[in-house]
Amino acid sequence: MDLKQTVTALSEVHGASGSERNAAEAALEMLRSFCPDAGIINGNVTGHFGEHREGLPSLVLDAHIDQIGFAVTYITDDGFIKVGNIGGIDRRLLPAQPVVIHGKRDIKGVICSVPPHLTGGSSKVPEIDEVSIDTGMTKEELELIISQGDSVTFDVSCRELLGSRITGGALDDRCGAAAILYALEMLKGKKTAYNVTVIFSAQEEVGERGAKIGAFDINPDIAIAVDVSFAYAIGEDESKCGYLGKGPMIGISPSLSREISDGLINAAKAGNIPYQTEVMSGLTSTNADRYSVNRCGAKACTLSIPLRNMHTPAEVIDLTDVELTARLLAGFITEGE
Repeated sequence: MDLKQTVTALSEVHGASGSERNAAEAALEMLRSFCPDAGIINGNVTGHFGEHREGLPSLVLDAHIDQIGFAVTYITDDGFIKVGNIGGIDRRLLPAQPVVIHGKRDIKGVICSVPPHLTGGSSKVPEIDEVSIDTGMTKEELELIISQGDSVTFDVSCRELLGSRITGGALDDRCGAAAILYALEMLKGKKTAYNVTVIFSAQEEVGERGAKIGAFDINPDIAIAVDVSFAYAIGEDESKCGYLGKGPMIGISPSLSREISDGLINAAKAGNIPYQTEVMSGLTSTNADRYSVNRCGAKACTLSIPLRNMHTPAEVIDLTDVELTARLLAGFITEGE
């Protein structure tokens, strides 16, 4: 399994929350190599790994398959597309960004930007209702292809940076899905300490909705949400960030299971796997929050890949962290390790 190719292929497929079908189908094709029974259930890609054995606790590995984006709200008489946000978009960088509108067919556009010459030198972060997309088409032409509610995503491809770092869009959280797939590759032919189910969940960016459905359906004993978290960059609070290239961030929080947090830490130490800790004082704002209160509750934990420039079209990760996340998952899951 080529990890870089997997991350890139997943991140370049569009799938804003509520419109994840293309991304889900791409992930499903990859997951079926390890989980032949895998399918798409209510937007979630779900599959059972290996032979499930009586008496073993059930474990869900979850990574969300959706991404941030926009929804078309209406088309102006001048032919500009107005949108609302899907998820928490960083509005500071929106002007002049290339986008793709996913209608009956894909249409490329660009978010309008007022030249600095016409603003008197002032700058203002646009409100979402001030955002307009220019495609060069008339209202009449657009209405044949675009409908209200159609999704819009940034028009971006992955690029290699120095070393093992890459940049692109939707690395949150397609790199988490890639880490799970890589862990399954490592687990082939090994006995597991758990009955493992994989869920690539929908609609995380709009309230962890897919995880809530998946948690109720599977009702696991243990759940690990493989997501991304903040990687330190200049100007940020180092105490709230991890570091690129130094391994996955193991979550510690009153809303998480300290037993599982400690189990992941012990597995990292036993496998000589570099790791970082991420201390949160309340909820995690990840799918782990949904699993921990499902039915009678599950022992939930987060395992996060450090990522810079979150919720932008220029997210940055280090593929080393994705590999180390997979190694830690495999070590934690393997029977006797």
